[in-house]
Amino acid sequence: MSLPVRTRITAYHAVLACAMAALGVSVTMRAWADIFEVAHDDAEYQHIFLVPLVAIFLAFVRRQRLRYARVSGVILGPCIALVGWMAASYGFNYRTNVLLHLGAVLVLIGCITSVVGKQVLFRFFSVAVVLLLLVPLPGGVKSLLADTLQLWTAHICNYLLALVGVETTVFGSTLRINDQVVMIAEACNGMRMVFPLLLIAYAFAFGLPLNNVTRYLIVLMSPFVALLCNVLRVLPLIWLQGQGPPARDWGTTLHDGSGWFMVPIAFLVLLAIIRLLKWATVPVYRYPLASQGA
Repeated sequence: MSLPVRTRITAYHAVLACAMAALGVSVTMRAWADIFEVAHDDAEYQHIFLVPLVAIFLAFVRRQRLRYARVSGVILGPCIALVGWMAASYGFNYRTNVLLHLGAVLVLIGCITSVVGKQVLFRFFSVAVVLLLLVPLPGGVKSLLADTLQLWTAHICNYLLALVGVETTVFGSTLRINDQVVMIAEACNGMRMVFPLLLIAYAFAFGLPLNNVTRYLIVLMSPFVALLCNVLRVLPLIWLQGQGPPARDWGTTLHDGSGWFMVPIAFLVLLAIIRLLKWATVPVYRYPLASQGA
């Protein structure tokens, strides 16, 4: 039984939703401009530029769900937008950037929902969730995460170097090798890999018909995979910098260009995890595939 034409999502709703989205962005333009400035100026937030691409991809692979959705519960949209507006106003007046940015994202989601209704929001909920990654982390949370990653990276590198006979001493996030002090600084702590890989893992997990357990496993493992790959990147750099010049200069050069290169490597590790689960006959997909003989 098909839905009545008047309740279906049509091109009219798509155009009106885009117009409402533009309106929502315009009334919170200060917050969006600040998000863009943070992403542009801080290398650890450049993953923000990937968020719209992931959202578009996830919406595209779910486009068939629009055939079975109807326009209902549009009142939820203004409610979400109102909450977002209140959060953005509070954040602006009291200089709480995380509420300013989060409020702007909620206003955007609310404006779209006010046109297409709650069914589309729930059917495209993974798209709405990924939009929350447009919000930069608060400074305190970012510092805590960066310090933790620096500490873990330093101690793991110290342990692995000891396994191959390289004597090192670790003090917090600082290593001493051959009387050379090597600091695990911001550019080495893996922060620049965690969120891009999280986005890629999220797109991979929710872009394929995987079961929910596998999806959550991939997303939850992505930060640890990023840490592992970052350690593999940093190990030879630490050894080079511990040899003094000119090897130290080579280490600096490799350090500057090796960060983003490890992101696809980390993604391949996640693919290998899926392969391992399938090899172990662990159910991975939500629906049996023809290649599995079912």
